[in-house]
Amino acid sequence: MSAPTSIPSRDAKPRIAIIGAGPAGLMAADVLARADAEVTIYDAMPSPGRKFLLAGRGGLNLTHSEDLEALLARYGAAAAYLRPAIEEFSPQALRAWCAELGEPTFIGTSGRVFPLSFKASPLLRAWLKRLAASGVTFMPRHRWTGWDANGAIAFEGPAGPVARDADALVLALGGASWPRLGSDGSWTEILGAAGIGMAPLRPANCGFRVDWSEIFRTRFVGTPIKGASFSYAGRHLRGEATITHSGIEGGAIYALSAALREAIATNGEALLHIALRPDLSAEDIEARLRRQSEGRKPSLSNLLRKALKLSPVAISLLHEARLGTAEHLSALAPDRLAQLINAVPARITGIAPLARAISTAGGILFGEIDENFMLRHRPGVFIAGEMLDWEAPTGGYLLQACFATGAATGRGALAWVKESAPAFAAD
Repeated sequence: MSAPTSIPSRDAKPRIAIIGAGPAGLMAADVLARADAEVTIYDAMPSPGRKFLLAGRGGLNLTHSEDLEALLARYGAAAAYLRPAIEEFSPQALRAWCAELGEPTFIGTSGRVFPLSFKASPLLRAWLKRLAASGVTFMPRHRWTGWDANGAIAFEGPAGPVARDADALVLALGGASWPRLGSDGSWTEILGAAGIGMAPLRPANCGFRVDWSEIFRTRFVGTPIKGASFSYAGRHLRGEATITHSGIEGGAIYALSAALREAIATNGEALLHIALRPDLSAEDIEARLRRQSEGRKPSLSNLLRKALKLSPVAISLLHEARLGTAEHLSALAPDRLAQLINAVPARITGIAPLARAISTAGGILFGEIDENFMLRHRPGVFIAGEMLDWEAPTGGYLLQACFATGAATGRGALAWVKESAPAFAAD
């Protein structure tokens, strides 16, 4: 980005370029357009909001209704840096913003917040319509390649290389998950070459590899494990997970993904435990097993099904846990079987590819930006969304931070332009 080539006139508008047409970039544009800035959004894809639409395929989880302090704690070490942005554009503010667009929201039974339509497409359509009516220009099929020799913003456009000037630049290029939707992490090479400090991009909210037996894998791929509790490193999470061809994924696994990922990086593996009947104590499970087998000798599968209502996949998980051991599952005494049922070990041996993750950990270090999300060593360049070094579990926390940091960069870019070029300031 280059400095303005001439002193702007009193009736000039600040020219802001935004690269990335996901939720963070669109929110920055929304804030700037309301302030009467001249906004142009560039994106490598043919249409905006592609990953946003994917996120809403099963219901658009916009944010969470829990107490603000509890919500901020979901961001771990990054919470202190994200706090001002999320306090300024809180879940309540986000819900009010949705209502302005004609898409009121509701709180689900889990505390998650969704639009009444439950879909992403109506909200995105209304949003894009308002941005266009506010004068925002969209430039699709423009892949950012950095800056040219004159400091202009460089792109590879539909007809070849192009360069554009702006008074400020907002980068909202996303992480590196689901690259086919536009977030491919290629910006790391550009900013890395410019000396910007970054943590390596890593999968977040991702699946993990488990070396299932061929029989188990073939029979249960795509099958959910329901009503279970998953635990690792002292954390216990009720939820659902799904067996994949190479391992396991799902909401409960995603919530543990940061700890599992770091353990694999350090030790090469991690031991996840699954409680198949977390509502019952080991003593209760043992008593049910004994009662069901009194006076009869049912098969083990029938015993587990009738006494504990275990599903076929749950029963097979117990068999998987005993593979390679000297003692078969059917040889376990009721007390030992009861203990296993609520602590089934699953050895995690690897991480699903980054391209398959829901979101990305790592990115630009917070020490590289100021309180307005501007790069300290590249004045006038602002960073929003998943490009920054934070992660959060699913549940609305990902979009909340993307919206909030997008809004923060919009405010920051406007303030910087007015400060650096006083002619833009209001009379």
